[in-house]
Amino acid sequence: MERKNLWAPWRMEYIRGLGEKTDCFLCDYVSSPDKDADHHVLWRTERSLVVFNRFPYNNGHMLIAPRRHIGELEQADEAELLELMTLTRDCQQVLHRAISPQGFNVGINFGRCAGAGLPEHLHLHIVPRWNGDTNYMAVCAQTDVISQSMSELYQRLREISQTEGFPRL
Repeated sequence: MERKNLWAPWRMEYIRGLGEKTDCFLCDYVSSPDKDADHHVLWRTERSLVVFNRFPYNNGHMLIAPRRHIGELEQADEAELLELMTLTRDCQQVLHRAISPQGFNVGINFGRCAGAGLPEHLHLHIVPRWNGDTNYMAVCAQTDVISQSMSELYQRLREISQTEGFPRL
């Protein structure tokens, strides 16, 4: 049987960074609004930030985080909690318009043992899903196939956000 390769060179940055202690990238994004396009920050609100996951599980994988550096839900105030949920709803709507997912996974990981790559800064994951997207590549080859560049999807979501008035807080 002929062996084939699937190249994903953007993952090397993640692999090299495993085990390294780094500062909080979300706080870096909060403090550098002039670099939103470079960081793929979709929305900034009074209390929150919506960004693309740089190492996505699926096309359109977004992170929704409070601007404050807090690690637990109990540290969030009512306004922050409401804004996180409202932005989750709005992300679903713009992703539906842009890439027509058939479903979503939405979740929060608390602690490294639960899968949190950045346990010190609370953030929600929203992952668009399609029937059949968990296939032999993910199951047998432990490989995620991302079908669109982040920059292309970022531009599309920015256009939809501007023309349709998202986020709708």
